[in-house]
This record gives sequence, structure tokens and C-alpha cells, in this order.
Amino acid sequence: MSERQSHEETTVTENDDSSLPLVHRTVRPEWIDYNGHMSEAFYVLVFGYATDAMMIETGLHAGYRESTGCSLYTVESHLRYLRDVAEGAHLAVRTSLLGVDAKKARFCHELYVVGAPDDVPDPEAEPVATTELLALHVDQQAGRTVPFPDSVRERLAALVEPAPAWAGRSIAEVPAAR
Repeated sequence: MSERQSHEETTVTENDDSSLPLVHRTVRPEWIDYNGHMSEAFYVLVFGYATDAMMIETGLHAGYRESTGCSLYTVESHLRYLRDVAEGAHLAVRTSLLGVDAKKARFCHELYVVGAPDDVPDPEAEPVATTELLALHVDQQAGRTVPFPDSVRERLAALVEPAPAWAGRSIAEVPAAR
């Protein structure tokens, strides 16, 4: 089994070289919380599968990690839950690279409910959840950031696209009660 298929029940829909593949999952019964919809932890899990697919596609796969001792570490994230997701829903995650420099990458995932397990979201579809992430390229043995290899940085840079309107926002402040 390839690394791309190593996560049980995760499928990946290939795109052209100018975009990252879609990641597909189906909401399992154990992902449903006491409110009757997908629990917040499982949104993070599904987004994690999409990060794994992005890493594979850009050269940061298991072989790279084994040979270099380097990996991508998420150091910041902002997740938005926009709509409830029901048990059995078919999910598709679209990943976009928003920026890259020598040692870090900023990217986002948009989660959609689709009609069938391998469907592509309609271009006009609204996501049910989004996350924006900042990740560092880390030498695990040294315990510090190191530059991406040129080939990886160039692949990441080739995928950079404009940020969606929702990206870059922070959590709104709540005024103090009086």
C-alpha cells in the first residue's frame, strides 16, 4: 500500500501539476458527537489527512523524512466550523498553498460535503469548514528549522495562489461583560 493510501478509507483525486489533489473521506459513526454532528476533533483529523497528501505531493513524503530526518511541523492553525456535517456525509478537502519561504509554508484547507465518495466540489460550493496553517521545515534530530531543499521549495512556490478572503483573520475579541 502506498503512503498516499496508508490512511484507511482516505482517497485522493489527482489534479494537474498546478494544483494539489483533493482528499476524500466519509464521516464515520464514531465521529458524531452528542449534538448529532461531526465532532470538532474529526475536522482536524480530516484536515490532517489533507496535509499529509500535500506533503507527499510536494516531495516531503516518508522517503524524504527517512533520508533527511526533516519534516513539516504545524506551529499555528486557525479553524472555522461553518456548517454541521452529518454521519455518512462524503467529504472533499481542497488544499491551497498561500506562501512559502526558505523554512516555512502557509497553506489552507477547505472542507466540502459532496454527493458521492469521489466527487469534486462544485465551483460555487461553500465550504463547511476551513483551516489556515503555518508550518515549519524542521530537522528533527537538531530540533530546529532548516531550509527546504530547492526542489521542495520550488514545488511549493509553484503551487502558491492568492489567499481566499477568509484567510489571515484572527478570532474576534469578545467585549468584557459589564
